[in-house]
Amino acid sequence: MRHHFGDFLDRDGSYWTIVPNRERYAYRIDDVIEGSPDITITTIGKEDKHWRRVLTLPSLVELTLHEPTTEQLAAIGAITSIKRLRITHAKPQTLDFIRPMDGVEELVLEYVSGFSDLSPLGALRNLRALHMENLRRVSDLGGLATATNLKYLAIYGTPDWDQPIDGFEFLRGLSQLEVLALWQIKCRAPYPAMLPAVSLRRLKKLSLHGSYLSTEEYALLEEALGSVEGAAWGPFRTVARSEIPLPDDDVRAHLSDADIRAHHYREVYLHYNGKRFIDDPASRWFEFTGRAAGRVKCSSPSAAAKCLEKSERYDSMRVQARALVERERGGR
Repeated sequence: MRHHFGDFLDRDGSYWTIVPNRERYAYRIDDVIEGSPDITITTIGKEDKHWRRVLTLPSLVELTLHEPTTEQLAAIGAITSIKRLRITHAKPQTLDFIRPMDGVEELVLEYVSGFSDLSPLGALRNLRALHMENLRRVSDLGGLATATNLKYLAIYGTPDWDQPIDGFEFLRGLSQLEVLALWQIKCRAPYPAMLPAVSLRRLKKLSLHGSYLSTEEYALLEEALGSVEGAAWGPFRTVARSEIPLPDDDVRAHLSDADIRAHHYREVYLHYNGKRFIDDPASRWFEFTGRAAGRVKCSSPSAAAKCLEKSERYDSMRVQARALVERERGGR
């Protein structure tokens, strides 16, 4: 699956100032004057004959490398002014070229493969935001444990490929982390793989779909993270597979867009054409929490019994998880 230049960065808060993906070509190096003190952002890649101009820009703080050559990757370590770095579609055998770039605060790696060791990222003392997407040869994330100033971490696979993760022990070193986003991932470690999340005392937001981990892991995260946004799943959730137009006799049809966004954004969808939609009740399902946990249609005669069974099991899992979390916290 080719990268589509979508912007997957959660831009709430002040974690990301790097320009959105779709804007990268507005900063191509061919439009830049060599040595210009006014240029702070640029993009280079294998098609750029004048890419070495990037080495002459004294005020450069943001750099995108799109399909870079080996020579280009090796050269950027000399640009010590860079604070924001994006690399897409590259196959370096190692990330050691990043080690000298100690000023980097925001780093995006998309479709970058060829290496398996992330320890050069852990050596970036000022790194506070990291987004990694489709790193085909990476499964051991232990090298991130020393990125102690990291506040935002996103680990993404793609719809056609789940990012493997050997385990989450590295989280114990990320005491400053405030946002953790996991998308299209698969965990190789046995339960309780997510126990290190107890260390994330400053976490504010967890972005994680309810189908990636075993059900026990979700119960554990609920106990470990308490009131963190996105950390409460429960035994099941209700989803709809289709939408219908919001009926004219529905009171929400006559509210302003601002009111809908402020008070009804969970149940009313505002489309780009101005029309409003709601879930089709006939297409609603109960999806049970956990990888391959199953689902049942809301209208099924067996739905109530299955939901009760899943709820009782989930409550039991939370009791077990609570004991693990208390033991983990008490051992400090």
